[in-house]
Amino acid sequence: MNKTIDGVDYSPLTLLLGKWIGERGLDKAPDANADPDSTPFTDELMFTVAGPAKNAEEQELVAVKYHHVVRKQENGLIFHDQIGHWIYEPSTGLVMHSLSIPRAVCVLAGGSIEKTGDETIFEVESKAGSETFGIVQSPFMAEKARTTAFHMRLSVKGNEMNYEETTSLHIYGKDFKHVDKSTLKRITYDFD
Repeated sequence: MNKTIDGVDYSPLTLLLGKWIGERGLDKAPDANADPDSTPFTDELMFTVAGPAKNAEEQELVAVKYHHVVRKQENGLIFHDQIGHWIYEPSTGLVMHSLSIPRAVCVLAGGSIEKTGDETIFEVESKAGSETFGIVQSPFMAEKARTTAFHMRLSVKGNEMNYEETTSLHIYGKDFKHVDKSTLKRITYDFD
């Protein structure tokens, strides 16, 4: 897989590029009674290059952007839509994940990339109140369904991607860990 596209070295982010399809996702979230509920889902994830960026004339970054659509298996209706970027700083190895969902919640998570054999693992986290890797949410969400932390582990091995993300919430008067996990297969890669 070519790591340089249009003269930009995307390093490990090239592993994410392309269109991915998942048929075996599982969403564990609280229902309206604050009881655990599980929803099987399918998902589509599309990654494209976003280019390089230079901050304050010294920090050099590269980024890929994505769009993630999740549908209930039972009826095909969309119940989660997410956009964002994966950002890599080659000089330090820092990886960052910014995301936004149309529930008026935005996250900037930071972490590392680890390579184990043929598998590459991206692992990031954020916490509410952090000035660096934090969470921003609307007044309604902060009061009624506050996100307090976010953790994601995404691994790529060839044309298979696995992810598990845990969003810690305070909702319906209780603390709850909302967990999404899925296995996806890359169906297109148009960058070689």
